[in-house]
Amino acid sequence: MTVMADKAHQGQDQTRRRGLLKWASASAFVFLAGCATVIPGGPQSAPSGTSTPAPVSAGLPEDQKHHRIALLVPLSGKNSGVGQSLANATTMALLDTKAANIRMTSYDTAKGVRTAAQNAIRDGNKLIIGPLLSDNVVATANIARPAGVPILSFTNDTGVAGNNVYILGHIPSQSINRVVKYARSKGMSRFAALVPNGVYGQRASSTLLRQVKDVGGTVVSIQTFNRDSKSIEAATKKLNQNGEFEAVLLADNGDMAIKAAPYIRNNASKTAKILGTDLWNTSSNLAGAPSVRGAWFASVSDGLYKQYANKYRDRYGRAPFRLSSLGYDSVLLTVKVARNWKVGSPFPINQLTDPGGFIGLDGVFRFKSNGISERALEVQEIRRGSFTVVDPAPRAF
Repeated sequence: MTVMADKAHQGQDQTRRRGLLKWASASAFVFLAGCATVIPGGPQSAPSGTSTPAPVSAGLPEDQKHHRIALLVPLSGKNSGVGQSLANATTMALLDTKAANIRMTSYDTAKGVRTAAQNAIRDGNKLIIGPLLSDNVVATANIARPAGVPILSFTNDTGVAGNNVYILGHIPSQSINRVVKYARSKGMSRFAALVPNGVYGQRASSTLLRQVKDVGGTVVSIQTFNRDSKSIEAATKKLNQNGEFEAVLLADNGDMAIKAAPYIRNNASKTAKILGTDLWNTSSNLAGAPSVRGAWFASVSDGLYKQYANKYRDRYGRAPFRLSSLGYDSVLLTVKVARNWKVGSPFPINQLTDPGGFIGLDGVFRFKSNGISERALEVQEIRRGSFTVVDPAPRAF
C-alpha cells in the first residue's frame, strides 16, 4: 500500500520502511519485539541543520479516497526544530502503520497561525493535529470550531481544552498525583513541598494539597523559591517549621532538583523521600547526581520511545525532540478512528472519548469529556547511574 503523506512543507526520505508497530485488527494495541523498560535518554537537543520547507500550495485537489488531516506546527522560526521533529514523527507513523487512507498536509504556524488554520479548513481537512503553543490553539479553535473540525493539540495547557479541542500534552498534575499516591502506599503520610514562584508552582501546590487529602495524608509545609541559591536555602530552612515530614515534593525540573536537594538534606531532613514530577524524565543529569539518589518521580514509560528514537535517528540523522512522540501517537489515534470513518464525512468526535482509550509510544491514554488527556504513568526511582521502574504503568484503563 502507498502511504499518502502530503507534507507540502518538507521533503521526507521514505526509504527503509521498517515497521515500528504491529497493529492488532481489533484492539489497535501496539507491540514491539523485545520491548523493555529502559533508562530515559534525557533531554533531546535541538536538531541542527534543519532546512526550511517549501510553502504549502493553496487549494488541494478533490480526493474521494483519503481522509484529509491537517498538521499545524512551526516549520520556520525559533520553534522550527521541535515543529519539524513533530512533522517527521507523523510521517514515520503514517509509514509504519501503512495508513493508505490518510492524506496529511502540513501548515507552518510560524508564518501566521490564523492563515494556517484558514488554509487547513479551506483545503477540506476534517481534523487538525496541533498547534504546539496554547495561544495558537485558541486562535486555531476560533477558526476550526465554526467549521466543526476538532483539534488534537500538542499543548499541556488544560485551560484551552474543551469544546472540540483535545490536548495530547502530558499534564503535570497527573504525575504529582501518581507519585504522591505511590508514596502513601509505602506508608508515608506527612508531606511537604518546595515549589517555584509562578503559575507552575501554584498549580503544583494545589494539586499536592488535593491529592494528599484524597489519600488520607497531611501536608506539613509548602515553601516557594525564586530559583536562586539564596532563595532555595531560605525556603528549605522553613520546610519543617510545622513538624517533620516523610516525603517532600520538589516540583521543578531536574537541574533545579539537583541544585535544591542538598539544601533539603542540610536544612530540613536527611531522611525524607524526595518526590519529583514528569519534568525529571527529560533530565540527563539526574541519574548521576548523588543528592537525588533514591528519589521517586512519575512519568510516561520510555520503553517504546527508546526504540522509536533509534529509528528516528536512523532515518533523519539526528535525535528527535522528546515531545515528538505526541506527533506519532496522534497518527496512531487517527488510524484507529479511521477504520470506522467514512471518507468525506466529519471526524467522529465521539470516538475520542472511548473509555478504553488508545495506546502509543507514551503508553495508554484517553480523553476525558473536557478534552484533557489522562495517561497511565509509571513511578521510577533514581539509582546510581540509572532510573529504575518501581511501579509500572497500568497497561489499560
